[in-house]
Amino acid sequence: MIVYPPNYEDNKNPLIFLAGPIQGAPDWHSKAIKIIKSIDENIQIASPKRKKVSSNFTNEMYNEQVNWETHYLNRASKNGVILFWLAKEKDHICERAYAQTSRFELAEWYNKSKHNIIVGIEKGFSGEKYIRKRLDIHIYNKLEDVCKAATFTCKTNRKYNNVKKSTKHASIIYKKAIKNIINKSIKGQ
Repeated sequence: MIVYPPNYEDNKNPLIFLAGPIQGAPDWHSKAIKIIKSIDENIQIASPKRKKVSSNFTNEMYNEQVNWETHYLNRASKNGVILFWLAKEKDHICERAYAQTSRFELAEWYNKSKHNIIVGIEKGFSGEKYIRKRLDIHIYNKLEDVCKAATFTCKTNRKYNNVKKSTKHASIIYKKAIKNIINKSIKGQ
């Protein structure tokens, strides 16, 4: 399942959030979706790049977009992964620093949830050298590689969460059995 703003569609499958530049960037989101879906159809993908872009992006739409992104970033950090792809600038927009939001989000999520982010940087991305120096994680060079890593991480987390759930369930059963044994021995049965 692929979710685009402003729609909310949650399921229990792991989620990959596609974080990275939209304005001025090439359409890397569509490529990433194809790569991820070719590896695992069951992973839910949240792509902040709207299917239809309005030329009149109102304050209401902006707030809706930020709320949507916050929801899915939080969800991916808990059950999935945040995939950052820092694509090099395709079209320069003078009124806006390229990838300004993506840079902020990368720093935010690196500090909040370093183990649930996967980062890739395309050669030629402005500030690449500095980001590589500052982040103490592996950084991928190709979109295909970062998508594979994100998918693998989701699969690994899904298996871990299933083991964790089954272990928790086994623990509950074990505790009930012990409680029954104790109760029976107290009652002298």
